[in-house]
Amino acid sequence: MSGTIDRREFLTRSALGVAALTLPRVRRPFDPSADALTGMFLSLPPWALARNVGWPEQARVAARAGYKGIDWPFGPARTAGVEATKALLGELAIAPNATNLPMREPLGADDAAFEAQLPKLAEDAAFCRAIGCSRFQIVLSPTTLNGESKEARQVVVQRRLSALAAVLAPHEMRLGVEFLGPLMFRRRRNRPGTTPADSAAPSPPQPVPFVWTLNETLPLCEAAGPNIGVTLDAWHWHHSGGTVADIRAMSASRVVHVHISDAAPMPPEEVRDDVRLMPGEGVIDLMGFLHALKAIDYHGGVAPEILGPRIPAGMSPDESARLGLEATLAVMRKAGVA
Repeated sequence: MSGTIDRREFLTRSALGVAALTLPRVRRPFDPSADALTGMFLSLPPWALARNVGWPEQARVAARAGYKGIDWPFGPARTAGVEATKALLGELAIAPNATNLPMREPLGADDAAFEAQLPKLAEDAAFCRAIGCSRFQIVLSPTTLNGESKEARQVVVQRRLSALAAVLAPHEMRLGVEFLGPLMFRRRRNRPGTTPADSAAPSPPQPVPFVWTLNETLPLCEAAGPNIGVTLDAWHWHHSGGTVADIRAMSASRVVHVHISDAAPMPPEEVRDDVRLMPGEGVIDLMGFLHALKAIDYHGGVAPEILGPRIPAGMSPDESARLGLEATLAVMRKAGVA
C-alpha cells in the first residue's frame, strides 16, 4: 500500500482537523475527592493560615493561594449541605482533605455520652463521603484523665477508638490520631498570670503521662482497626524525640494526614506550642521527615500549621496562606516530593 495520500483525502483530513479545533471544549468536572489526588499535596489549615475568615471564604482563600486541598470546618459545610458544598469545591477545584471528628469529647470520661453520639457520627461520615472527604482527625491527650493510671487510660482509649473504627468503616472513612509531643502538655499548667506561690492551697499533683510519641500511638491505632492511623505532625514528632527510622518503619496506610512547621532550637522545658516557624526556618529535620514519607509511599495532604507570631495578627488571610504555601513548597521541592 502506498504511503502517500491524494489531494481529496488530504483536504478531507484537513477539514476534519479544523472542525475538531472549532468544537467547544468539554470541561471535565473536578473530582472533589482528596483520594483522587496522587503524591503529597498542600492542604490549607484555615485556623493557622486563614484567620478571621469563615466558610466558604476559607475555601476561596485556599484556591487563590494555589492549594489543592483544605482542612475544612465540618459545621458550616454540614449546614450548607451536600450539593452546595460539592458545587463550591468543584468550582474552586479544591479537595476537602480532612476535618475534625464532629463529636464532643470522644475520648472523654463519659461512656454514655460517647455512645449516644455514635448514630449521629454515622450520618456525619456519610456526609463527608458524599462531598469527597475520607479523613477525620482527633487529638490525643498526652496525659491521663483525673490522675488515672496509664494502663486504665489505655483500656478506655482503645475501646473508644475501636468503636469509632466500627462506625466509620462502612462509610470508608479513616481517622487520624494526633499525638502531642512537647513537654508542656505533660506538665501541670498554672492559671494565666499566676505562679504556684500565688495560691495558699497545695499545688495539684503533676499529670500522669499517657501517650505522646509516634511509637506509642501506632499500637493504639493498629489495635483499633485498619481505618485508624495517625495525623503525623512534624512539630510533635520532633519534640517527642521521634526519628526518621520510626516513620520509615510505618505502613503508609497508617498515615492519615500530615502537618508541617519548623522549630527554633530551645530546651524542652521552654517549648511552647504557639511559637512555630515556617518550614525551612528552623532545626526540624524536614528533609528526613519528607524523605521518609516518600519512602513509605504516603499519598495525601500536607498542611502547613504555622501557629503563633510568625504569622502577624494584621496579615491578611490571602497573604498568610500564600506565605505558608511558598515556604512549604520550597522545602518539599528541595526534598523531591513536590
